[in-house]
Amino acid sequence: MIIDKLANGGQYIALHPGFKAAFDHLASVDLNALEVGKYDVDGVKYAVMAKDGVSKEAAGEKFECHDKNIDIQVLISGTESMGWTPRNDCKSPKAEYNAEKDVTFYADAAQMYFTLEAGQFVIFYPNDVHAPMIGEGFIKKLVVKVPIG
Repeated sequence: MIIDKLANGGQYIALHPGFKAAFDHLASVDLNALEVGKYDVDGVKYAVMAKDGVSKEAAGEKFECHDKNIDIQVLISGTESMGWTPRNDCKSPKAEYNAEKDVTFYADAAQMYFTLEAGQFVIFYPNDVHAPMIGEGFIKKLVVKVPIG
């Protein structure tokens, strides 16, 4: 997991071949003007979400990780907290891996929580089980799906 300001995103492009296109795209758009929805721009798949935050308990119901994609989650507005646990510490999957949606949900609890402010991002690798959208009030965010290989 990596947490930083979007302005520093360029320093992470060497970590994965797909990061350059993702961070170049993020730097080229007005995030505040983006409409809610799913997009594919030059091979960069991303989704814009905007809704009220939820409690830690509600977010924990969707404590998730992915096998085929790395998430770059960018907070556009509001304040968002997220739960996190290393995948190796999670012992209670709720169901088998869903290959179509690239997700495994866990019944385990988050070991730690952190908070993002607008203009910050987090990168979740497949070993990062995460519970997003925790907060009070309106949260607008963008999630980029970077294929592993």
